[in-house]
Amino acid sequence: MDVNITKALNDKLYDKRKSGALELEGLIRDALAAQDHDRIARIVHQLCHEYAYAVHQPHARNGGLIGLAAASIALGPEVARYLEEIVPPVLACFGDQDARVRYYACESMYNIAKVAKGEILVYFNQVFDALCKMAADSELSVKNGAELLDRLIKDIVSESAASYVSVLHTSEQEDPDDHEPHPFAFNLERFLPLLEERINVINPFTRSFLVAWITLLDSIPDLELIAHLPRFLGGLFKFLSDTNQDVYTMTQASLDRFLSEVKKIARIKKGIAESKRSNSKDGRIHSTDSIHSGSEATDSTPVEPQESIDDKGDASGGSGSVSGDSGKSVHGDGNWIPGQDVHVDHPKILEILVDFLIAPSDTEEEQTEILLTALRWIDNLFDICPEDIMPFVPSLLSHVLPRMSHEVDTVRKAAVKVNASLMDYILSLSDDNRPRDGTTSGQIQLPPSLSELGKELTGTQRRDSNLSGRLLKAVIRDQANKVESPEGKGTRPPTPAEERGPSPRPIPELDYQAAVSALTLQFLNEHEATRVAAIAWLIMLHRMAPGKILTVDDGTFPALLKTLSDPSDAVVTRDLLLLSQISLHSDDTYFTSFMVNLLKLLCTDRRLLETRGNLIIRQLCLTLSAERIYRTMADCLAKDEDVEFASIMVQNLNNNLITAPELGDLRRRLRNLENKDGQSFFVILFKAWCHNAVATFSLCLLAQAYEQAYHLLQVFADLEMTVNMLIQIDKLVQLLESPVFTYLRMQLLEPEKYPHLYKCMYGLLMLLPQSSAFAALKNRLNSVSAIGYLHIAPRTTSYVPTSSPTLNHLRQKSSEVGPNSSGIPSSSSGGVPTFDRPNRLKPREGEGSVKWTELLDRFKQTQEKARRSQRMASMGEEEEMLEKTGSAPPMPTLPVRNAGLRPGSPAGAMRPPPTPAAAQGQAQGHKPRSSLSNLGRFAGGVAGRRKDKK
Repeated sequence: MDVNITKALNDKLYDKRKSGALELEGLIRDALAAQDHDRIARIVHQLCHEYAYAVHQPHARNGGLIGLAAASIALGPEVARYLEEIVPPVLACFGDQDARVRYYACESMYNIAKVAKGEILVYFNQVFDALCKMAADSELSVKNGAELLDRLIKDIVSESAASYVSVLHTSEQEDPDDHEPHPFAFNLERFLPLLEERINVINPFTRSFLVAWITLLDSIPDLELIAHLPRFLGGLFKFLSDTNQDVYTMTQASLDRFLSEVKKIARIKKGIAESKRSNSKDGRIHSTDSIHSGSEATDSTPVEPQESIDDKGDASGGSGSVSGDSGKSVHGDGNWIPGQDVHVDHPKILEILVDFLIAPSDTEEEQTEILLTALRWIDNLFDICPEDIMPFVPSLLSHVLPRMSHEVDTVRKAAVKVNASLMDYILSLSDDNRPRDGTTSGQIQLPPSLSELGKELTGTQRRDSNLSGRLLKAVIRDQANKVESPEGKGTRPPTPAEERGPSPRPIPELDYQAAVSALTLQFLNEHEATRVAAIAWLIMLHRMAPGKILTVDDGTFPALLKTLSDPSDAVVTRDLLLLSQISLHSDDTYFTSFMVNLLKLLCTDRRLLETRGNLIIRQLCLTLSAERIYRTMADCLAKDEDVEFASIMVQNLNNNLITAPELGDLRRRLRNLENKDGQSFFVILFKAWCHNAVATFSLCLLAQAYEQAYHLLQVFADLEMTVNMLIQIDKLVQLLESPVFTYLRMQLLEPEKYPHLYKCMYGLLMLLPQSSAFAALKNRLNSVSAIGYLHIAPRTTSYVPTSSPTLNHLRQKSSEVGPNSSGIPSSSSGGVPTFDRPNRLKPREGEGSVKWTELLDRFKQTQEKARRSQRMASMGEEEEMLEKTGSAPPMPTLPVRNAGLRPGSPAGAMRPPPTPAAAQGQAQGHKPRSSLSNLGRFAGGVAGRRKDKK
């Protein structure tokens, strides 16, 4: 350069540097006209190394920047061969500490890029990196200059990025191959690592810069940025949590664009696959034999809906060729459709989305938008790539179900929608999800009321669970074989999964064990909605594959049993439904184990027994065979050594037997003691019901065994009438006024046919104290007492000794019996009744008759055992109180302890033992809240007795 030019470029005044640059521009134009490239190269080299790289001379750097811009303008199209030396020093000035140098660097690069145009794309990564840093510059002038440069580079990229080849490459290659990626000036593969690095920035201005560039690159059709979406999707999602509203708006619009593009590509591929399948069918039909035209029309019908689907995309004209011309592409001469060759990595996208469902431990509010967008993407992917979702089902269950209890309503609704879509997709994989009884599959999603689902299990499945289990497994096996075999797909109707369109690869099988493990962990969630959804999923999965999950030896059974203690009624109801469903598809061993473990749980958790005992019994009877449940539980309770728990459990079972609408068939079955099945059922219940005196009496009333009930009342006279027993009798009197015992009240009108019924009613009246129940029963008996008097014949010739209370009570006999009174049962010298009833209880000679005397003896033994256990428990409590207080010496307690008078002797068996003073005080001051709470007071005494036994 001339001396004048060098001096002007070093001047501190901008005008002088500008005039020097204009002189330099003329000098280079002359050299270019003279083809003096060597001098041009020396001038460029001098500008770079003596001016632009002069770090400690800001005026010289400014002069070098304006000189390089002038040289580029002068060179024009020939600047391409010098860009390798011009661009690096200008980019180096972008990082200068002086804001003016940074601004002049932007100005210089703007002029260079304006001249170079597409050639600047060779250095796109370096320019983009510099602009990314300048977007967050603190100086407004620098930021404005960078914005102008950014706008110019975007224009160049949108025009030339997809097709521009550098002049240097064309000069080196005589026959360039445009289809290879390396000759193009802009290479997306080289740019993406830089984008992956910069996508993690926090500055909102830089984020806006990145989103704008991503949107621009995605708008260029030939670049196909959508194929590389997983590489930067995670960072893009994080932008949604930015506090800057502009960043959020831009990011949301960009993500919506990507989602719509993914949908469009999936539609195009689905249409092409459908067309290929249709054309292949046509080829097979024409190659084998000539089929009538109706079958050809049928083969071409799947093509038509695809046209309307593809018309929704952007290129509606091209989409029409999906169905019309894609058949030609099979032979190689079809039209190319934009997007048909793009591969979107759906599994990788799903992996990124699932990771965003995990809530960070910091602030939940910042992640709300990310959660919403991730859930919306996942829900849309069910229509785009359902076959790719299957491996992620356990992870989705682990993260989506907790979101169903999210504090934000929009997130909660989105999670519920994803859960419903996932459940519908899993159900659509097998034809077995369609209920055979005509109910819809929507009931499996478990509405708040479980009555609809309970009805599904109360049909034919209730009677023969083993048969239904085998049939269900066979159906599932057949359906699986049909799905796997190609012939099966052509013969059976399409499932909802197939109606979505053919998948590019076979759908993988669901990992049932991983799904069950993920669902079982949700039992520990603190929110009710999540626990309910988890059990609903287990119910559905077990219905689909009862042989694969929740089997007899599965470790989830204890967790399901423990869930019965859940505070939510909805959770307990669904848990019972699942346990019942498992029992339906298992053998008798599992059912017995289920009943035994349930009784153990109720024995351990008395609060569960008090609050949920009735609910558990009723729900199980609704979904399983009620008679089977009562038989199994009665058999277990008859052998139970814990008399206190057995008494409480029998009371609960008896209350449900009398009042539950679900047990109406069972009550009608008990009234029929004429057949063998009814007799055996009554005997099994009676042996267990002996633990509770009032329950045994009410069982006899249900079975219309009034004579047996009357003899039980005679035993009641020798029992100690506790407050709990009086409360139970009070409840029984109230139940006698209910519709369940309508038949009994009607039988009071026939005293000659049911003589012992009167004795039972009056016996209850004698046991009750003066209370409201006493008055109600007395009013009822008084309303029919006149009928009883009409049938009482005067007994002037016969004399009944007063020492026989049984015969005194049996004097009320019908006048139709005759003066010989042969129908009146007589007592032997020992006071044991002969049970010679003229009607129901007459003993049969044949096999299977009820042995009433043995049952009565068992009742006496059981009650005596309970009395001894209660007395020992009360004595154990008294000893503990004396040891704690230390106020009384141990000697005075000896007479109280020996006051039982041989508890095991026959003489003392029917006589109430003297009650200790402390126990009497407790009985007098006790408030009758409920029967379970009264019996619960003896828990400590039973524990003390067990310690003594040890």
